[in-house]
Order: sequence, then C-alpha cells, then structure tokens
Amino acid sequence: MNRRPQIVILIGLLAVAGRVRSLGAAPPEWQPYRGEQASPSLAPTGEGTTFSSVGVDSAASVVATPSAPWSTSQPVMFPQPVFEAPPDEPLCYVAPPGAGYFDPNVAAAPGGPEFWQWRLLPGGVIWQSYWAGGREPHISGVAFHDENSGADLLDVTLGGRAALLRYGTDGPGRPQGFELQIEGAGLPRLNLNHNWDLDACDYRFGAPLVYGRDQWQAKFSYYHLSSHMGDELAIRDMALAQRINFSRDALVLGLSYYPLPAWRWYAEADWAFHYDVAEPWAFQFGVDVAEPGPTGPAGVPFLAVNGHIREELDYGGDVVLQAGWLWRGHSTNVLRLGFHYFNGKSNQFEFFDNFEQQIGGGLWYDF
Repeated sequence: MNRRPQIVILIGLLAVAGRVRSLGAAPPEWQPYRGEQASPSLAPTGEGTTFSSVGVDSAASVVATPSAPWSTSQPVMFPQPVFEAPPDEPLCYVAPPGAGYFDPNVAAAPGGPEFWQWRLLPGGVIWQSYWAGGREPHISGVAFHDENSGADLLDVTLGGRAALLRYGTDGPGRPQGFELQIEGAGLPRLNLNHNWDLDACDYRFGAPLVYGRDQWQAKFSYYHLSSHMGDELAIRDMALAQRINFSRDALVLGLSYYPLPAWRWYAEADWAFHYDVAEPWAFQFGVDVAEPGPTGPAGVPFLAVNGHIREELDYGGDVVLQAGWLWRGHSTNVLRLGFHYFNGKSNQFEFFDNFEQQIGGGLWYDF
C-alpha cells in the first residue's frame, strides 16, 4: 500500500495547526533591534523605577524617578541584543538611594558600603604613591644638576603598586573599601658625566594594608629598604672601602585626606624594628594638587610638595617641589611631566649624609 499521500496530508495538517496556534498566541513583550535610533527613555511609564537619560551625551548621568506599574502593552527596546554587548559601551551606574544623579565622567564609582564586595586583583588602588616622595614606587626618570657637587645625574625608579585583594568598590575614579596591596621598586642613580655609570641603587618592597572611605584613607604597612653602591662608582673612585650597608625593615602608619577633590594632604610615621646605619624613626608629609577625574589629551597642571625627616640626620632631611602637567584616564594612575627641585640630604641612602641641591625635570608614571 502506498503511504506517501497519507504522509503528505499529515504534514499539511500539522502545518495548518501550528499556524492557527500562532495566530492565537500573545505577542512578545519586547524585541531587541538594531539600526534605528533608540528612544531617550529606556523604560515606559509605569510604577516602579524608571531610569531616564540626563542630557544628550552617551555617557549621560542616570536618574532614578518613581512611576506607575510597568505596562505590558508597550515593548521595552534595547539598542543591542541583551546577549551581546555593543563595542566600546560606556560604563553605567544606577544612582544610589537619595542621590539625584550620578555621572561617571565627573565622580567616582558609587562608594557606600552597600556597593562593597570581595574583588581579586581589582583595578586601581585605594592608597596612591606620593607624587613627590623620593622613595615611592612608580616608574620615572628625573634628570638634574646637583648644585653642591656639580654633577649631572639621572635618578630612575622602576617599580609599581597594585591591589591584590579588595573588599570594596571598583570602577572609574578612586575606589573605596579595605585593600591589600603589594609595592616594590628599584631606584638606580646614573652619572651622566661618567658615561652613565651606575653610582648607587636602592631597593624597596612592601605590603600595605589600606582603608579608604570618602575623603579619608589610612595605611598600615611593612616595607624593606636597602642601599647599594654601584660597581662602576666603586671601580672609578676606588670607593669600595667606603661602602655602607644602609637598610631598614619598618612598619608605617599613614593618613591622607582630601579637603577638596583636587587636594590630597598626607602624613606618615615610619618605625624601623630592624636597621643598619639608619635609626628607627622617620616621618613624611606633603600635598598633591591636581584637578580630579579624566583629563583628556589636554591634561591639567599639577603641584606636589614632600618633606621627609629622619632620626639618623637628627631629624633633618629634605624637601621636594615638583610642578608641571598631568594626564589621567578613568583609573587612579597618572602621567606627569614637569620641573623638579630637591634640597637636603641625599635621597640615595648610600650617600645619606651628603647634602644635595637638585634642579632639573622629570617624567613620572604614578600608581
């Protein structure tokens, strides 16, 4: 018996039944789409919370306003399918309760404890290196003339600071919360008058535990620092017998405060529990000044002042002034270019008791 006509009839009946059922089904509540201009409002009027755009910029602020229950008769449209993020999508934050608006281009990410969570290897750092600090971890080169010795020198810093673990916020701007950091740097000095010979090099590494909330940041840290004479200086000047073993293993308690968004004041007390040549106590304080937030290609001016006093110098020390131009993206890292002035006992601790007056310029990348 030929069953082909019966199979054809059965397939036809199933197709008709499916068509009839689809005609009676409710339409989907929304459909993602491409290629058309999105409405300024992402949600229809309804009760609950509607988030509408403030301004015409793609990175506009987001405002939370109450309205009537969501309507099921209007589709909710998105500029891209929800399963595929558009390229270069700007960061977006929902305004926290009680806030009129939040603009990530101007302010930092929401910072209240309700936004805090555990983050492994988060972006940015809560505690930043002092811009004019002589032994701080960053990447830099400072070329200068020492008015006391007449030498032309280049101080280089090859290091950085990073967050390992944070219970706090993440995103653009200065993060908040609790954070465990790691820091380290090699700090060589090159003599430009003697074929760029290595005169000395300091090494530093540490592990700061920090806390930051609103304008305040606090740091409790351990660090090790040791100083070494350069082999080329030892050969050139037959100076190996004068080498000293300057070193510190120290605990640090530091505070920083932003009375205004552009001004950061800081101070720290440094107590060494194990040391050689050095003495236990040292203190550091200063101010960093620059307009906060992303600068764009034009950059902004900056000013940084640092004072450092040490017990082995009978609580004398040095003062540093730096000024110039600064660039910053959405993170806490900054690039600086500018003038450098140093007056006091050497910031190369192999020569800790030598007076130096440094006048020059530098390029700094700070963490």
